[in-house]
Amino acid sequence: MPSTAETASETAFLKSRSRLSRGPLFLAAGCSAVNAALLVLQYRLLAGALAEVVFAGATLAQAWPRLWPVPLIAVIRALAVWISEAAAAAAAARVKQVVRTELLERLMGLGPVLLSRERTGDLSALLVDGVEALEPYYARFLPAMATAALMPLVVLGAVLPWDRLSALVLALTAPLIPLFMILIGKSAERLNQRQWARLARLSAHFLEVVQGLTVLKLFNASRREAEVIAGVSDDYRLATMSVLRVAFLSALALEFFATLGIAVVAVQVGFRLLWGDMIFERGLFVLLLAPEFYLPLRSLGSHYHARMEAIGAAGRMAELLAVQPGKPHAAAGPAEIACPPASAPDLCFDDVRLTYADGRQGLDGADFKLAAGTTTALVGASGAGKSSVVNILLRFAAPTGGLVLVDGRPLGELDPEAWRRRVAWVPQRPHLFRGAVADNIRLGAPEADTEAVETAARLAGADGFIRRLPGGYAYRIGEGGKGLSGGQRRLIALARAALRQASVLILDEPTASLDRAEEQHASAAVRRLAEGRTVLIIAHRLETIRSAGSILLLDGGRVAERGSHQALMEAGGLYARLVRSGSVPSAAEAPG
Repeated sequence: MPSTAETASETAFLKSRSRLSRGPLFLAAGCSAVNAALLVLQYRLLAGALAEVVFAGATLAQAWPRLWPVPLIAVIRALAVWISEAAAAAAAARVKQVVRTELLERLMGLGPVLLSRERTGDLSALLVDGVEALEPYYARFLPAMATAALMPLVVLGAVLPWDRLSALVLALTAPLIPLFMILIGKSAERLNQRQWARLARLSAHFLEVVQGLTVLKLFNASRREAEVIAGVSDDYRLATMSVLRVAFLSALALEFFATLGIAVVAVQVGFRLLWGDMIFERGLFVLLLAPEFYLPLRSLGSHYHARMEAIGAAGRMAELLAVQPGKPHAAAGPAEIACPPASAPDLCFDDVRLTYADGRQGLDGADFKLAAGTTTALVGASGAGKSSVVNILLRFAAPTGGLVLVDGRPLGELDPEAWRRRVAWVPQRPHLFRGAVADNIRLGAPEADTEAVETAARLAGADGFIRRLPGGYAYRIGEGGKGLSGGQRRLIALARAALRQASVLILDEPTASLDRAEEQHASAAVRRLAEGRTVLIIAHRLETIRSAGSILLLDGGRVAERGSHQALMEAGGLYARLVRSGSVPSAAEAPG
């Protein structure tokens, strides 16, 4: 059950985003006020015309001066309603665009380390269904709330000079509708938040099942997972029905009090007409306006569920937006500074420590230097801290202690985007996007022309197999690189790094998953790419380790040994024992 503080934060989130589209929302409110004033005038004319015809025996020609403005007023009212709805829809579209952009930018800013504990399906549901759930709140609920505030006041102001008793009845019965709407809505709010949580779990679980469908089939577990999904879906169905049950109860209560109010007005007006205490024109005018007095309140009640849905989604959004990217241990300057020139830099880790949010120790006082223009192999058993080094260099994580220096400048003071433009990263399992091969290569340099793309592919040894594909560089691959082998994906990732013209190159075993011929091409490509760059290779294969100019052995988050392969083997230390025992190469690790 959400606390009052949680609900307040979600409401504050929704209100703060409504400021993004004040103009359209004010226009919608203004159109509602115009509609209300014209409605009073329309019924005033109709009541007067009917009174003349019924009681004064007036002809159509005599009543025409009161009747001819009515069609024009109706058209203007319809135009005002249309403008109000269009403005509200525009406001909702603007808010959705801004919120979705905020969420995407925050996800990009947090990076894979902070998001590693989030479920992909949950985030997907938030970005799609969650943002869409905001639309009814801004497009219908807020305009309905403005109309509910304006229309009854205009009607009450019009009725009061004509019939104070009816005005008193309207004023006394009107607060009952929002009162019961709020009381019942509190229960609906709790149910709706639970429903949203169930939807997020269902989306996350379903996506995981689809992604692991091959494994489920191989282990004959697909039927069992289908039953799990059926159970989760049934829980969501029951939650939805609970919300609808409360919503229908709310609608029943609102309709009851609105009908009761109209009936009280009608009864007392009818008796006074019967007793001769009220003239027909006034009674008809009041009776025409009474339903219109309650209609905005009833409409607000019918749209109240839109507020509940928006609050359910806004809670998760506010929680995600409240997460701040990690800050470096050493205080940065007053403003981030641009990166140094694009030449190969010296990279220095000075007593660097990194503790993750879940308490894991990534690095524990790592001290080493990557000299400009050199190639260094980073080795160690699984969990030694190799991924943590890469996460820090890619600005996916910030050190909790110590300093990382780039040509003597703290890495934390450099603009992250500018720094990443200087870094090319080739993971062991590179991700390729659905689309043309050429577009995947130019991912980090979208302005590159065809000649530059082909040159980068030749440098990475990928040009040969790409030209054998149907359509060559225009060949469209599936999501995640479907249609290519693991080795081909790796070569395209190397071509992507070659095109980027980065001064720092980070590779995670660039020759893994390649056949002998591809391995030779990739090794040659790495040597070409390393020229003039500062290169760090997370090495798992002995051949790759031997080719590096320097080797860093991590153990427990610290540098245990450093030197060339030959020197470390002759020293007979931990590195030599790991090589002889077969622990190097070790299992692949990926950042995050």
